[in-house]
Amino acid sequence: MGDPDSPYKIRSDSGEVIESRFQPKAGKVLSEKKWRAAFDKQGRLDISKVLVRIQGGGVDPSIREEVWEFLLGCFAPDSTYVERATLRKSRREEYFQIKAECQKLDPAVGSGTVVTLPRVGENGPVNDIGRESDELPRSIVSLIQQDSRQKENNTTPLSSRGMDDEQTSHRAQFDFSNRVTAGETQNDEDARRVAAGNSTQENKVLEWKTTLHQIGLDVVRTDRSLEFYEKPSNLAKLWDILAIYSWLDPDIGYCQGMSDLCSPMVVLFHNEADAFWCFERLMHRLRENFRCTDQAVGVQKQLANLGLVLQVIDPKLYKHLDELGGGSFIFAFRMLMVLFRREFSFSDSLYLWEIMWALEFDPDEGHPSDVRGKQPVIHVSRHPIRDGWILRRGRTLYKWGKFERQNIKYGEGDAHEIPIVVFCAASIFESQRLRLQGAVGLDEVLKILNDVTGKLDAKKACKEALKLHKKYLLKAASMGGRRH
Repeated sequence: MGDPDSPYKIRSDSGEVIESRFQPKAGKVLSEKKWRAAFDKQGRLDISKVLVRIQGGGVDPSIREEVWEFLLGCFAPDSTYVERATLRKSRREEYFQIKAECQKLDPAVGSGTVVTLPRVGENGPVNDIGRESDELPRSIVSLIQQDSRQKENNTTPLSSRGMDDEQTSHRAQFDFSNRVTAGETQNDEDARRVAAGNSTQENKVLEWKTTLHQIGLDVVRTDRSLEFYEKPSNLAKLWDILAIYSWLDPDIGYCQGMSDLCSPMVVLFHNEADAFWCFERLMHRLRENFRCTDQAVGVQKQLANLGLVLQVIDPKLYKHLDELGGGSFIFAFRMLMVLFRREFSFSDSLYLWEIMWALEFDPDEGHPSDVRGKQPVIHVSRHPIRDGWILRRGRTLYKWGKFERQNIKYGEGDAHEIPIVVFCAASIFESQRLRLQGAVGLDEVLKILNDVTGKLDAKKACKEALKLHKKYLLKAASMGGRRH
């Protein structure tokens, strides 16, 4: 029933859940005392002191909210107390201004409800929120109950249907052209019919409103084992943030899996605006994974990177999986898309995330100062290391995470562009190497990988990922040298 000492309480009626395995150790975890001691009188953070602690044992849950804002780049380490207070106030005002604009477009935003019914009908947009209530529709309750029964029976949960069904089909390509959960619906057809002859802005509104109920269908099935989401207001907060993000980033909109990434922010942050900006910073890193076209979904680039890594560090295993028809590594789709949320317990996934973020921390990563009107930070992808590559060696490298330091020391060319999550996935493949080499079909490969769910240790996964990262960089450099 979960760890009784965890700050993230599990509902008594949630059935079987993944147990937490990560055990923070005193002297290893970043404690509140060590965290406070890392700031000078003006509030500037000595990031090198805290990175070592986080990489070795994660963050004490009591300070996680504050620490994540630095790890994700909401605040620069060299900012002062005054500068951060000013920036926080500005961001909060900006968020609630955007929220007010969204409320004018659809009154369900900020109403305390979760939209689960279509907001576009045959005659155009639907703005009535009387059909929604704090009580979930019986059809949705039925779906959630079905989820619970399937999880207890160790079958595919409905909340991950869009991911798991695609994995079991072993297809190299995904039909994600709709970007959202369930493919073509009557609501989509209605939206297209209404859109004919509309202005660009009107069509943008229609497209956004089309996603709102689909966001709601995912929200009511996200982390339902947590007591936190027994409160309808917390579900509504998650829905509001995702709805507003999808409006602010129309190029990406909303895709299934985003609710899994946003949920921890809603649980951790008391202030909705702070939760939003932390989620925005996470999407700043991951948004390209969710970019969909008629031909491909963005995460396929990371799947290809996983194949490249395994081909370099373990060519025998790669060849075997490729001969089985698994060279596209489609079975790792879920791992990379939602950062192992389904392989770890809720609590352990947070430790995993913060350890990964600390390992790949880069103080040169852009820290947004404001949003709209001065180029939205949402549309900036993670910058590559270019001309400053060699110059950075002369600076205090402990301001970078260990993963980034290895990139600086051993990396060449585009090697640094592969994120640590890919190496964490590779470490899981390597941990199951003997079983995978004995697999005679993709169904067996998928079963082997599914068997690790709930049996992984966050710290060990990151430790092994670092080893594989170094091995990959050295081998890639050697192979590059031979080619030249």
